[in-house]
Amino acid sequence: MPSVTDSPVPSASLLGRLAAERGAFADAYALRLPRGVTLAEFVEAFYTTRLFKLERWLIARSGRPSSDADVRAVARGEDRRMAAWTVEARAQDELLMHEDSGFTRSWFKVEAGEGGATTLWFGSALIPRRRGPGGEPRFGWIFHALLGFHRRYSRALLKAAARRLA
Repeated sequence: MPSVTDSPVPSASLLGRLAAERGAFADAYALRLPRGVTLAEFVEAFYTTRLFKLERWLIARSGRPSSDADVRAVARGEDRRMAAWTVEARAQDELLMHEDSGFTRSWFKVEAGEGGATTLWFGSALIPRRRGPGGEPRFGWIFHALLGFHRRYSRALLKAAARRLA
């Protein structure tokens, strides 16, 4: 199984533009698969992994359930909402979703490569709730305390999606 790499957020991507416009924290992870993968296949695989189904189960406890059919409809562009997420922007090879608070984003991208390979991208953004005197983003201690977990979890989610697609 290919390994996940930490990658700079592509500046021309939906996530990169959002981060630049809103002063958001953003991160991106990439993994190359040796076969062609569509955006719909990637998004569906991501949200239907056993690992993410645990998160969906927890979110359902707060009154926002989702099914695999809901995931499939969002992945294919047939619906705009599932569980706590709503589609914010979509391109042929990218999807940007925001969760209900409006402060976090999830980003997916597929990039065709040589020999029919595909690079899968997953990233996140956190819009700062506070700004410093010069307008710089300020994130609280909870953000900093959970950042290591967030990075490990993001890598694990991308790897789980890639295993489903392999």
